[in-house]
Amino acid sequence: MNTAPHSFGKSLFELLSSMRFAISLLSILAVASIVGTVLKQAEPYNNYVIQFGPFWFQVFEKLGLYDVYHAAWFLLILTFLVVSTSVCIYRNAPNFVREMKSFREHVSEQSLNAFKHRHEAATTQPPAALAASAQRYLEGQGYKVKNLSREDGVLLAAKAGSWNRLGYLLAHSAIVMICIGGLMDGNLVFKAQQLLGYKKIETRDIPQSQVPAISRLAPSNPSFRGSVQIPEGSSADVAFLNVADGYLVQDLPFTVALKQFRIEHYTTGQPKSFESDIELFDRSGKKIREATIAVNHPLIHDGIAIYQASFADGGTRLTLRGWNLFAPTAASFPIEGTVLQSATLTSAAGDYTLEFIDFRPFNIENMGGEIAASGDAMSVLGGSPVSDNRHLRNVGPSFQYKLRDSRGQAREFSNYMLPLELEGRWYMMSGVRESPNESFRYMRMPLDADGKIDSFMRLRGALLNAGLRPEIAARFARQALPKDAWGTEIEGKLTASAAQVLALFAGGGFQALGGFIETKVPEAEREKAAGTYLRILELAAFEALQVANRQDGLPTPKPDDATGWLVRDTLNSMSDMFVYGAPVYLQLMQYDEVKASGLQLTRSPGKNVVYFGSLLLTLGVFFMLYVRERRVWLRIKPGHALLAMSSAKHTIDFEKEFTQHARALDTLVKQTATP
Repeated sequence: MNTAPHSFGKSLFELLSSMRFAISLLSILAVASIVGTVLKQAEPYNNYVIQFGPFWFQVFEKLGLYDVYHAAWFLLILTFLVVSTSVCIYRNAPNFVREMKSFREHVSEQSLNAFKHRHEAATTQPPAALAASAQRYLEGQGYKVKNLSREDGVLLAAKAGSWNRLGYLLAHSAIVMICIGGLMDGNLVFKAQQLLGYKKIETRDIPQSQVPAISRLAPSNPSFRGSVQIPEGSSADVAFLNVADGYLVQDLPFTVALKQFRIEHYTTGQPKSFESDIELFDRSGKKIREATIAVNHPLIHDGIAIYQASFADGGTRLTLRGWNLFAPTAASFPIEGTVLQSATLTSAAGDYTLEFIDFRPFNIENMGGEIAASGDAMSVLGGSPVSDNRHLRNVGPSFQYKLRDSRGQAREFSNYMLPLELEGRWYMMSGVRESPNESFRYMRMPLDADGKIDSFMRLRGALLNAGLRPEIAARFARQALPKDAWGTEIEGKLTASAAQVLALFAGGGFQALGGFIETKVPEAEREKAAGTYLRILELAAFEALQVANRQDGLPTPKPDDATGWLVRDTLNSMSDMFVYGAPVYLQLMQYDEVKASGLQLTRSPGKNVVYFGSLLLTLGVFFMLYVRERRVWLRIKPGHALLAMSSAKHTIDFEKEFTQHARALDTLVKQTATP
């Protein structure tokens, strides 16, 4: 027998209304939601390149994992899920409603005898009298009962918990509502405009006022999630949306002004709480309202929620003191700077662009470890991680900046304002790194007995001053030799050797000195020669310090341990200068802090729809889990009564209830049999 093939429409209807299809879509969405939760979304692409590397960055980009909830495939799945679930509801809801209303009164006695849960009892009472007693009992137990007459007796059809099936309708409706809410917040308008060429992502680093209209979204945009940083005393009427490898500018229907930003810290210096006093103005400049927002306490106005998301520097003004590290003098120069702005820096090595990145009034460092040697002569701040706060300490303010040369190459620096105590001695610390994914390597410059960096700078200048080198070498030779050797050939050779060591060190630090030893000294004698040269360098440096103090009219340094450590630390720091990567060191002297509040602004019309869907889902799960549908049939004929019971779930409670009903039937039979 031939059967007609299914039409395409009917096949599509069968697919969309299939439970397997809906579950498959839900599974994909669940996996995508896990990715969207674990992987921070809508970050600048550079962050992902640093985190995953170029290869995996491109793989994840093609999959749309950097903005999962707005990815085209995610929204497409949401759309199919809405259609599929709606078709399921359309297809099955009438059957569910009929089942809820039905008493299943057409069941046959043969079917009742096939039930697993059935109980029979003999009776001498008329079927109508027993049925009336049984009906009163079942109604007292919360059942709805239908009394039906049969040719040879009576059938009682009873049901309880029919609302259980309502749970399936509520749960499916909840999925539809939640998906619709997700689609409403899915930037569908922008995606359509982008597809049609009406909108374009801006990738240039330009002021927002110069962003063209093709990269701006109107205040009427139905949904968005953007952020903006506002310094104290400033305002903003736009938000920035991170999209792919660029951004969009979202024009707001009002202006947000930041009056004051406040932050509280724990005793360790870590942020405890922060809040912003803001004012809203309409387009004409009229103040609409003012409020204080804090974390988890947003302000909602005109359908736009304003959240306290973060904080940053808003343009702190810095007063700095700079030194030319490779200049043969100890003179410093003043410089003024403002965070988020740039300045031009002139040095003997050429002109540089000084880009001030950030200022931090608090820095929490783990001071439980020691300064460990890194790949080069510099060092890394902080010890190994600790499980408590005993070694965490606020080491005071710091500022970060980039120094960019004429070729556009830049290094990032982080300088502390206050000295740090390491191994019982005090240093000024300056960190440097080549790229943001590296840790800072620190050059530490020793402080003198007065807690100043000036002695280090004087000694550094003297060691770099070729004009002072003969005098320093001669003073070293006189101190190293007895008086009867003064003026001899030995003194001349020792003076020449000291001058050579000083020149080598001034040209490249310990690396240059080591290279000379490897080139000129046989391998078997290198260790001994290195010890001799280092001893000459250290003693000559002490003489250089005396010369430098004399030139500045300062007292002669004492030949004690403190001076010895100052000399040794200065030599180490000077050697670090050659890998420091900057011709200048900038010391923070004063600052006038300006804070900026990071606000997140969202318009989410689908939020309430999702909330309502979540409520429906909760009710649906409640009905499905806690409302048990039970059905009871009692077939009564002259001299015989048959009780049968069924439920979708055969739980322990169901077994107990069936036993209770069976005993109740036996009791009713005995009661009605009593004259």
